[in-house]
Amino acid sequence: MTVARAMVECLKAEGVRHVFGYPGAAICPFYDELISSGIEHILVRHEVNGGHAASGYARMTGKAGVCIATSGPGALNLITAIATAYMDSIPMVAITGQVNSDQIGRDVFQEADITGSSEPFVKHSYMVKDPSAICDVIKKSFYIAETGRPGPVLIDVPMDVQLMECEFAYPEKVEIRSYKPTTEGNKLQIKRVADAILKADKPLICAGGGVFLSGAADELKELADRCDIPVINTMMGISIMDMSDRHYFGMMGMHGVRSANYAVKNCDLLILLGARMGDRAVVALSDKKDIEIIHIDVDPAEIGKNVNVTTPVVGDIKIILKRLIETVQEEKHTEWLNELENIKNETDTVPAAKPGTVNPKLFIRELNRHLEKNAIIVADVGSNQIWTANNIFLTEGRFMTAGGMGTMGYSLPAAIGAKKACPDRQVIAVCGDGSLQMEFMELATAVQHDINVKLIVFVNSSLGMVRELQDRIYKREIAVDLSGSPRFDIIAKAYGIEAENVTDISQASSAIGNMISSEKPYLLQVIVDKEENSII
Repeated sequence: MTVARAMVECLKAEGVRHVFGYPGAAICPFYDELISSGIEHILVRHEVNGGHAASGYARMTGKAGVCIATSGPGALNLITAIATAYMDSIPMVAITGQVNSDQIGRDVFQEADITGSSEPFVKHSYMVKDPSAICDVIKKSFYIAETGRPGPVLIDVPMDVQLMECEFAYPEKVEIRSYKPTTEGNKLQIKRVADAILKADKPLICAGGGVFLSGAADELKELADRCDIPVINTMMGISIMDMSDRHYFGMMGMHGVRSANYAVKNCDLLILLGARMGDRAVVALSDKKDIEIIHIDVDPAEIGKNVNVTTPVVGDIKIILKRLIETVQEEKHTEWLNELENIKNETDTVPAAKPGTVNPKLFIRELNRHLEKNAIIVADVGSNQIWTANNIFLTEGRFMTAGGMGTMGYSLPAAIGAKKACPDRQVIAVCGDGSLQMEFMELATAVQHDINVKLIVFVNSSLGMVRELQDRIYKREIAVDLSGSPRFDIIAKAYGIEAENVTDISQASSAIGNMISSEKPYLLQVIVDKEENSII
């Protein structure tokens, strides 16, 4: 069979059911074989959004999402999505077409060195020149993408190689001598963690996105219950725990809630689980001196990178927590929990919005009333992200966003990918008018493929978070005014999508109810005061 056909058969062998992409000449042999494969291809309207959709799909399935692009600009457009997946440790396999082998390096039409260009943002990349290597390459790519610290892998295949003949023999297992992720965790270090918990008066767990990636939500809850330890999270860890749980105290960091940051500043033991502790989270530890920090992560490079760690434990969080639960004694920290509960119960004052506008925090709180228990919320980047992160209330649902790279335009395509992965769950994307204008072409993707995704866009005619930063630091504004933007409810209707314009909180319940009950894509345009800030 041809290499192109073998590529498709390899995807089928990996259990791939959906791929997201945008074709071009250099990848057409592969696309031609997709027609009769049984794999559903979702045609996005921009290559970067194929990557984001694959990311949303991967985050809900736990398997590598697959995105496809052609050579040159098509492949290069994928880089932002690849980098986003890399920063957030999302498993992804990106397949790109390349110019013919004998033309590589000659600057021919639509040639780009995609393996070189993407090198800082992938776990590994392959250019396939030997047709007999294709099965081995694809097997290794999925293995690398999904194991250890997950991430993206790129496979670049010249057009002439796709047309060459090869024997199909998909490997049953993978052995890569130079790639041996540590999973078990050192027994002595795990014992030290148990001893530290026993000695602590005010222990605290901070859960990051790595807890999702290891599938360790149940173990996290069991440890918190067994040792009576409060739990906070980074933004990537939001919804890892039932938000009504008595041990849960919210998101930490620059844009976090008071109860979480108070917990960090007053704890004597901090257990980091799968958290990078980026600059926006580390701020909560900036003036903390006497504290013991335990960092558990599958990637040794992350441990101690941004905070000084007392006890490092390298390995899979799920496996390590199971060992820890077997080792640690039951504890009670009633006074510590009560102290945090008092902070958590302090009511924040949400001011009334100006006439003709809606307070976004109140809108998200109203949205909570309409959500099913297992709803999926995908926030974009900017003020909308912070309003959603700090006001959404999920019990069995999932919150997703672009954390490390902070990529605007992520929410709608990622929500499309999540909905394809979980067609029976509510999936709602939340964005701002700035981010929507980087992604609204994917409304066509939702319509064409009958993907029942909902979209809430907060409109403040401004790049709100940048404006806020400029006002606070520079005392003047430049290039943040979004005047000239369209009416997004009218744009949605042009795509054949039902939409409403919400200008007062009194309209919120009815509008959200209409959106939720619709069996088709739906858009709510919510008008927000330009001066509404994201900082609590």
